[in-house]
Amino acid sequence: MKKPEPMASTVEPLTKKELRSKILMKLKRQKEEDRKQKSRLIKEKLLKDSNFKKAKKIMFYIAMDGEVETREMIETAKQLGKIIAVPVCVKNRASLRPAMLDSHAHLKKGPYGVFEPVTSRFIGLKDLDLVIAPGVAFDKQGNRLGRGKGYYDRFLSKIPKDTPSIGLAYNLQILPVVPTTIHDVSVKKVIFA
Repeated sequence: MKKPEPMASTVEPLTKKELRSKILMKLKRQKEEDRKQKSRLIKEKLLKDSNFKKAKKIMFYIAMDGEVETREMIETAKQLGKIIAVPVCVKNRASLRPAMLDSHAHLKKGPYGVFEPVTSRFIGLKDLDLVIAPGVAFDKQGNRLGRGKGYYDRFLSKIPKDTPSIGLAYNLQILPVVPTTIHDVSVKKVIFA
């Protein structure tokens, strides 16, 4: 009697929503000491990056929910004489605007719980020399999976094409492939540890 043929595996790839949920759970489970150590390693790599060294005006993000910690990076960049901006969420336009982050800036929680300056002095998109972007997940080609609202995709699509963009991530956020659509915008480089 002939053995039945094994059934072909039809495992569906995870949807963006499922991937996002899975990675966010891993980020929450990551030990704080590991997060701090890896953030320092990522900071060291960023400081050595040629785009960072050349940049005078840099847009960082302020970390939330287990993201790569950026506060030390921001302070070091300020000490190096760089002008720092952080995104301010303009909810009614579903967009981000880079706002100056002065040394004495007071921060408040924005529409999605992300800290942003209370008073905003904006920097033009063409004036940015480098954009540091968060992401839930990245692949080594620079494709990024955000939080699902599309704010960074819209923002990255509006900056000049020659403006460098760098995603920061922990190893656990690096995937072989991040699923993309025509609306997704990749970063030019990913720094991870």
